[in-house]
Amino acid sequence: MHLGKMVRLERIFNRNTRKTIIVPLDHGVSVGPIFGVVDLRDTIDKVAEGGANAVLMHKGLPRRSHRGHGRDIGLIIHLSASTDLSPYPNAKTLVGEVEDAIRLGADAVSVHVNLGDETERNMLNEFGAISTRANNWGMPVLAMVYARGPKIKNGFDPEVVKHCARLGEELGADVVKVPYTGDAETFRNVVESCCIPVVIAGGPKMDNQRDIVQMVYDSIQAGGAGLSVGRNIFQAEDPSRLVRALHGVVHQNWNVEQAMHEL
Repeated sequence: MHLGKMVRLERIFNRNTRKTIIVPLDHGVSVGPIFGVVDLRDTIDKVAEGGANAVLMHKGLPRRSHRGHGRDIGLIIHLSASTDLSPYPNAKTLVGEVEDAIRLGADAVSVHVNLGDETERNMLNEFGAISTRANNWGMPVLAMVYARGPKIKNGFDPEVVKHCARLGEELGADVVKVPYTGDAETFRNVVESCCIPVVIAGGPKMDNQRDIVQMVYDSIQAGGAGLSVGRNIFQAEDPSRLVRALHGVVHQNWNVEQAMHEL
């Protein structure tokens, strides 16, 4: 592996556990400035204090979120976008380049692909081009791969999620983010079908923090490499405390009850 890529990956993954807690903050493009992504410095302070390994955002946000103080945290620049106002919200398009991330001092880039969408071929083409260019620079790539389209009956189906993870690996990603399949046994099959780290998405906003902790715990027990969870963290009543609890599960082998005690 390119030395630069190894160094950057160690900034977004705990080098001892080889796992990660990523907090995406890119929601302003897709749904607007919702609670939790308005005051970005405050949100990043909270998740960094809790022990998150990295945050993820679009290229225009580091200028209003760089803190210059507090605990350091990795930076991933997201290169894909669409909005919920569009008649085609699942059709992601590139809005940035690998060089943008390099100029911003980022540790990785991310791309989003929705398999099954009518514009899948365009997203695959862009993903392939980004992974090639990123590899030339030694820049890690996080691929967010979901199944969303007319032929998709269930985007959480383990066979479908396995396909998503494997596609991320085969097109050159260094980390792939997929939906959690709902139980440890089926998610273990996803992880075992893919030779790069697999992290879980947070999905819709949950009302019960135990459900979040349980999902993360089960995914780690299945061999997952951590999580990339946005709204369920940054819209929590106390994001720092929730991240501390998840940090215990991901990096310190806590069980669910230990994590809930922290909460």
